[in-house]
Amino acid sequence: MPIKTVLQILLGILGIYFAFIWIRDLVKHRDEINDGNVYIAGGIGFICNFFDALGIGSYAPTTMFLKLTKFLKSDKLLPGTLNVACSIPVLVEAFMFITSVKVDGLTLISLVIASAVGSFFGSKFIAKVDEKKIQIIMGFALVVTSILMLLQNTGVLAGLGNGNEATALTGGKLFIGIIGNLILGALMTAGIGLYAPCMAMIYLLGLTPIAAFPIMMASCAALMPVASREFIKKGDYNRMGSIGITIGGVIGVYVAVKFVKSLDVKVLSWLVIIVVAYTALTMLYQGFRKTAK
Repeated sequence: MPIKTVLQILLGILGIYFAFIWIRDLVKHRDEINDGNVYIAGGIGFICNFFDALGIGSYAPTTMFLKLTKFLKSDKLLPGTLNVACSIPVLVEAFMFITSVKVDGLTLISLVIASAVGSFFGSKFIAKVDEKKIQIIMGFALVVTSILMLLQNTGVLAGLGNGNEATALTGGKLFIGIIGNLILGALMTAGIGLYAPCMAMIYLLGLTPIAAFPIMMASCAALMPVASREFIKKGDYNRMGSIGITIGGVIGVYVAVKFVKSLDVKVLSWLVIIVVAYTALTMLYQGFRKTAK
């Protein structure tokens, strides 16, 4: 059986497992699912995951919109809401890109499993952190994200992949890739999107740029359900927001992949960078002010 098929089966199992524990939690707390407007959440999910499928990423824009709309009663719920809400849309993306892009199966599954292992330990740490520390951690995470998006938008990251033709990692490079993605999987639970840093790592290791998409998306598809388990168990996420973002996100991904063949998102990317940087500074200010008090 091809390794890509094995990976699809594993992602399918993870998706079923995630859906089971999430639906069980929603049924158990059905009387508490009144923590937000599902239509606003659906709009956020559609927009952010539509552009996620085009390579912008969903974590930073989703964080931005959740903050702008004051959707969450506490920033403590932000990491959990991001992981739970984006799990299914990214699973849909991963299935579409795994089959359409040529990349070595062993390389793909090794890096994906590493990211899931990293998210398992990262989520356990983040779930124990209080709101003010969440604000500081995610503030720095968004600063890093905005810098990486800036490098991506100016072509610096793409320049790292110029001339790369390899579709597989072997030996020491494969080991570095595994350790790197394990770390990135852990950091993603704190709000640092995996796309841009994973892309940079893949380019530096010599893989062809097109190989970045299935690796990035399959990694996110694997790590989000794993990380979500901890947040669902503790109830540290917004239930209504997650439902809306999931539904809108799946529709957004489908529309982007099926109907949008090409779209210049550079101007939008610059706008996102500016607002994400502002959101980062706001969260850092709030976190450090509470710490000072």
